[in-house]
Amino acid sequence: MDLGIKGKRALVTASSKGLGRGCAEALAAAGVDLVLNARGADALEQTASSIRDAYGVAVTAVATDITTAEGQKLVLDAAGSIDILVTNAGGPPPGLWSDWERDDFIKALDANMLTPIALMKASLPGMMDKGWGRVVNITSQSVKAPIPQLGLSNAARTGLTGYVAGTARQVAEKGVTINNMLPGIHATDRAVSLDGGAAQAQGISVEEAKTQREATIPARRYGTPEEFGAMCAFLCSIHSGFIVGQNILLDGGATNATI
Repeated sequence: MDLGIKGKRALVTASSKGLGRGCAEALAAAGVDLVLNARGADALEQTASSIRDAYGVAVTAVATDITTAEGQKLVLDAAGSIDILVTNAGGPPPGLWSDWERDDFIKALDANMLTPIALMKASLPGMMDKGWGRVVNITSQSVKAPIPQLGLSNAARTGLTGYVAGTARQVAEKGVTINNMLPGIHATDRAVSLDGGAAQAQGISVEEAKTQREATIPARRYGTPEEFGAMCAFLCSIHSGFIVGQNILLDGGATNATI
């Protein structure tokens, strides 16, 4: 399928690896020029170089902490006028409700709610002026069904979901769509971290922890960044203009819900 977005320009955050990179690669395969952001300069530049070589699109890499005002300005200045925004951020660490203090919640909100909102506020006016734009926020299956040990993520990402629910319906008439992708467990560093925590808590191997988690997923496997990226690219395409304010699960059926 021709996604109809060749020559568009996209900003993808937290895109040096994992789901962010999966989205960046899928957009590049559709002919989209990219501005990539992550904190680690070496990994980011390696990803940027690999995508340039593989797909022949223009790729700008901006290594900075985008949760800060300075980092946001640096990335937005480099991005200029964009057609597509994909926001992504690593999730807060797991733990118990009794362990978290105010500063822990502020960090989670900065990364998983306030930064995506700031990027949307900066990008939406230009998209609306052009009469076309796409925003995809990578959140989590936890906004549909909370994960007890991920209370920080549950709280921050659900806040972003509420913001998008209203905002998406205010900008849709201008040809701009905003939607959220809700990943379950995918084969990324995040999964390795969660499996490691479960293994330590239970006194088992990481591989055993992974096997246990896979057994809770109807698909009996972890998702891949590539299939996640393909859905992101579709949501950013010319074919997705009637999909507004939706929360799309990509979790192998793990969330046990009818709607």
